[in-house]
Amino acid sequence: MQLNYLDLSDNELNYLDLSNNALTGEIPSEICNLLKLREFHLNSNQLEGSIPVQIGNLTSLKWLILYENQLNGEIPNTIGNLKNLQVMRAGKNKNLGGIIPREIWNCTELTMLGLVETSVSGLLPPSLGLLKKLENIYIWNTLFSGQIPPEIGDCTALQEISLSQNSLTGSIPKSIGNLKNLRILSLWQNNLVGTIPSELGNCKKLTVLDVSSNSLTGNIPQSFGNLSALQDLGLSMKQISGRIPAQLENCKELTQIDLDNNNIASTIPSEIGNLTKLQLLFLWKNKLMGSIPSSISKCQNLEELDFSYNSLTGNIPKGIFQLKKLKMLLLLSNDLYGEIPENIGNCSSLFRFRVNDNKLTGPISREIGNLENLDALDLGSNQISGNVPPEILGCRNLTNLDLHSNLITENFPELSRLVSLKFVDFSDNLIEGTWSLHYNNLRSLKLASNQLEGSLPCSLVNCKKLKILDVSNNKVNDTFPRWLVNLPELRVLLLRSNNFHGSIGNHKTKFSFPNLRIIDLSHNMFHGHLPSNFFKNLIAMMNGNVEKGKLQHMGDTYYHDSITIDIKGNYIDVVNIQLY
Repeated sequence: MQLNYLDLSDNELNYLDLSNNALTGEIPSEICNLLKLREFHLNSNQLEGSIPVQIGNLTSLKWLILYENQLNGEIPNTIGNLKNLQVMRAGKNKNLGGIIPREIWNCTELTMLGLVETSVSGLLPPSLGLLKKLENIYIWNTLFSGQIPPEIGDCTALQEISLSQNSLTGSIPKSIGNLKNLRILSLWQNNLVGTIPSELGNCKKLTVLDVSSNSLTGNIPQSFGNLSALQDLGLSMKQISGRIPAQLENCKELTQIDLDNNNIASTIPSEIGNLTKLQLLFLWKNKLMGSIPSSISKCQNLEELDFSYNSLTGNIPKGIFQLKKLKMLLLLSNDLYGEIPENIGNCSSLFRFRVNDNKLTGPISREIGNLENLDALDLGSNQISGNVPPEILGCRNLTNLDLHSNLITENFPELSRLVSLKFVDFSDNLIEGTWSLHYNNLRSLKLASNQLEGSLPCSLVNCKKLKILDVSNNKVNDTFPRWLVNLPELRVLLLRSNNFHGSIGNHKTKFSFPNLRIIDLSHNMFHGHLPSNFFKNLIAMMNGNVEKGKLQHMGDTYYHDSITIDIKGNYIDVVNIQLY
């Protein structure tokens, strides 16, 4: 419905709400004749055009709500005439641009300014400090740049500052520490530099402090221990150093701590266990050392824990697996040793468990079968020995199973009931014997560098979604598996260094590998002519036309495929396999 005409003969109207309709067209300037209008709601429509200049006539207006439309142009400077304006929300109009008119700072009754997801640009001027009643400022995901003016500390009524996803520069003003009512400070994803001001510790009502994805340096202020109401602490930004202050134990309301991707070089303080409301603890990719404190077992509400890519040593504390709510436990790429605790089966909510690239030893606990919700099990690149226990069949929702580069022995494990499996990697172990598979959802199967024997199982023909098959460096004794043409998604086929024999085919053999991009048949006992029709049908290898920005690689948000290929005796790791 197009908004072309409104009967506005009633000049006594003081409340007008047309929100959440499907109104199109422009905002009629006639609305600006309603001189007694106090609240005007036009949000959540499809209105276009600019905000009428005549909006400045509505001097009684207190609420101006225009968000979620398709408005363009600039905010008219006549907005400064609205001396009674308390709330202005014009966010989610992506084409609304220009700078904030300096006249808006005349609106000294303003309590809320919302311009999120617009194209508004320019700077926050020092005159911002004139808005003594301002409680909430929402200007995130815009084209804002420049520094945050120190005068923001004069807006002593401020409760929320949300200026994330902009291009702000300079340092965080120390004057923000004057804002005793501040509850949320969100400055993430800007270009801020300097240190984190210790004065922020004066904002004792803070519940959210997120300055991630900036270029801030220095230590985490010990004064953060004064933030007794703090629930969410986000400091992920690459350059924070020093220690994790033990004073954080005073922040009893903390539910999320995100300190990942920094240069923090210390132990994990045992006091972290006093944060019993903690749900998320991300410390990955730092320089943490020492052992994982056993006190972590007191964090009974913990759901996600990631200590990956550090230099942690010692055993995995048994108490971690008493955390009934824990869904994600990531400890990969550390120097942890010892066995995986047998009580792992107590962690009944566990969804993702990754401890690859450590020095873990011993067998896989039979208790693993109690983890019915487990989606991803990654124990690769350790020294785990023994067999894959049959109890693993209890992990009925498993999609990713990675045991590569260990000392797994005995026959190929029975996995037939794990019908959700997509990615299996048993490469570089000591698995022997024959094997079979019946997984309709399987995408990647890597069994390289084991002691598998017999022929390539024809049951693989049921794996219609299979994209990678790697059985290189085994003892497979078979002819060329021409039946693999029935796997339409196959992109990588590695049969290198086995006992394959006979001819690959002849001029009458029908080869159809339309998506195959990599094939390695080297170091086998094939003989005879190379059939030319084999190469003619490798269509995907011939297609080099990839649109810019369209390049995609195999894997998903969790699992990224990589393989090793042999080129003239040199082994080369291919870490990204092209899809298109």
